[in-house]
Amino acid sequence: MILNPKFPLYLPGVKNGSNDNVSIIGANLREDITTLGYFVSGNGGLEIKIQHNYPTKEFASFADILKKFMQDNGLENVKRLGMAVPGPVLYGKSSPERLGWNLDVEDFKRDFNFERVDMLNDQESSAYGMGLLEDSDLDPIYTSGHLEKGNVAILAPGNGLGEAGYFFDGKYIRPFATEGGHSEFSPRTTVEVEFYQFLNNLYGIVSWENVLSKGGLFNIYRFLRDVKRHPEPEWLAERLSGGDFFEELYKAAVEEDVLICKIALDTFIEFLAREANNLTLKLKATGGLLISGDIPQAIAAYIDKDKFYEKFKISDKMEEMLKNIPIYLNKNENTALNGAALYTAYYQE
Repeated sequence: MILNPKFPLYLPGVKNGSNDNVSIIGANLREDITTLGYFVSGNGGLEIKIQHNYPTKEFASFADILKKFMQDNGLENVKRLGMAVPGPVLYGKSSPERLGWNLDVEDFKRDFNFERVDMLNDQESSAYGMGLLEDSDLDPIYTSGHLEKGNVAILAPGNGLGEAGYFFDGKYIRPFATEGGHSEFSPRTTVEVEFYQFLNNLYGIVSWENVLSKGGLFNIYRFLRDVKRHPEPEWLAERLSGGDFFEELYKAAVEEDVLICKIALDTFIEFLAREANNLTLKLKATGGLLISGDIPQAIAAYIDKDKFYEKFKISDKMEEMLKNIPIYLNKNENTALNGAALYTAYYQE
């Protein structure tokens, strides 16, 4: 994997020969699946040698997963570790709520004898990983035919709602994390006010993550079912309760043409366009919007690109700016993993 010039990342260590031929373990920690990869750096890029997934909940700690990965693959004297975690990282420490683990880079340095350990928020890590994308990984939702220079926004709904960005310094783009997914959801229509009240009774403070995530899609669905009284076929209720809710809902919408499921997906996509608008305005992301995450990647074929663009550009005064911003869907599922390894390979203060 080599760096894509469309993503001129600030990675000063690329020019330092001591960062070539370095053994690295990259890790993407998630509440359902934790993915580890063994990489070797070189020529300003990375070569992945091994990659494995582990069911997160079957392990008491990330250290246990890391030990198993190294033992199973006979890995010794690995020099560096890069970790992507679903939560804020402060001073090399993180306690992601979805994992229930307390993580500290100093513990991994000591216990595994790594010369360097880096831990990033998963969306910041994904932003670095996008620097290794090939052009075929980017599916254009809207493009005016050219990319403007400027900040870039990244929106990624999955188990939670990830939001991040790139700051453009005039030459390079510099990834940064946000916790914008936890900002408060704002309803616009009368029905959305009802939806907000429904969520307010459940959560108190209603965040965008309560709307744009796998749990958020379930919230939309049960609001339609329980409050708006859209009929739910009995066979669907059984499938939803016995299987993967997201997969079963999507299948029912696309294959069985079930109205409540189609409305739930359409509502989710409209909210996705709305929060994409919010994030783009807050970051003044004239350089573009990148949409990533499990849900958009899984429903890419269902998204009406023209309708999404029309919803995205609605604004009180900023439509002129919004209508020219290129929008791409990232189809690569390993950007957080690759980004963690890339950062620890080449980032230097």
